[in-house]
Amino acid sequence: MYFCAVSENKEMNLAEKSIATLKVFTELESETKQFVAESGLGCLSGCGFCCANPKVPASPLEFLPLAFDLYDKGLAESTLIMVENMEDDSSCVIYKPQSADGTKGFCGNHSKRGMICRLFATSARRTKYGKKDLIICKVLKEEKAYEYRNTSERINNDMEIPLATSFYSRLEEIDQSLCQQFTINEAIAFALELVLRYKFYEEQEIDVIA
Repeated sequence: MYFCAVSENKEMNLAEKSIATLKVFTELESETKQFVAESGLGCLSGCGFCCANPKVPASPLEFLPLAFDLYDKGLAESTLIMVENMEDDSSCVIYKPQSADGTKGFCGNHSKRGMICRLFATSARRTKYGKKDLIICKVLKEEKAYEYRNTSERINNDMEIPLATSFYSRLEEIDQSLCQQFTINEAIAFALELVLRYKFYEEQEIDVIA
């Protein structure tokens, strides 16, 4: 289990935090679509190179929408059990590998994927010198070498690109304590446990009122 002490945002309950997170994702998606259209970058169809990495860092907050969605589909408990029985070097529980080495595949719930999944190849971070640096994998560097070089130059001149730190700051405004970094499966498990507990107490309150 991954429960730890978290300070509740008094202005929002867990479901409202999930909705607020989805709003951040919607804004990010709007910006990334424009960037991908202009840059020619973006993940290759069927590529799961990053998804197969078990050490991808993520936070419980960015997977609240996924956890609520799985709960609504009756899959929250079974998914949590699946995560708890996985090896430490297992890829994301939502990822569906389609090759022996796991580098080909697809996301099992693309619309509710986490923040980190949305930022790869579509955002930048700043170096210590203030220069924008693409957050990108070696697959795209090799497969789209021209676009990578061109975009790397243009984002520091005339091309707009989402900054990862800006969107992570937006999540911290929702609930900083739920922005702690874990491996991706730990973050998903944490989110699932929070949602299951939230729904359990919500149903208890409904029963009392009834």
